[in-house]
Amino acid sequence: MKQTIATVALLVRDYDEAIDFYVGKLGFALAADTDMGGGKRWVVVSPRGGSGANLLLAEGKGEAQMAAIGRQAGGRVGFFLHTDDFARDHAAFTAAGVKFLEAPRYEVYGSVAVFEDLYGNKWDLLEPKG
Repeated sequence: MKQTIATVALLVRDYDEAIDFYVGKLGFALAADTDMGGGKRWVVVSPRGGSGANLLLAEGKGEAQMAAIGRQAGGRVGFFLHTDDFARDHAAFTAAGVKFLEAPRYEVYGSVAVFEDLYGNKWDLLEPKG
């Protein structure tokens, strides 16, 4: 049996501002942007060259969903972006205005630094060793 987590929903305030961040600042590819009617869109972004899960950018509706934007993991690092070149991506993200919460660290498992997305969700940028 083979199973794969293909897509993970991420609550966002606005489709277009989220696309601007994930595509414009992080360099993700816009895999889908389909009008579903009634103001709803199917917006999927994915890291370039990656084989991991895609992100479905889901525009929050209602009080509960809007309150959860930026708090998807309760203040913990909830997303892990692996890279094959930490220095390249750290420099590019920094130049694009991505907010890092710490200086790069070089751990036994690889090079890592925590950054925030435009809503405050925490991400690890990580180049694993080996």
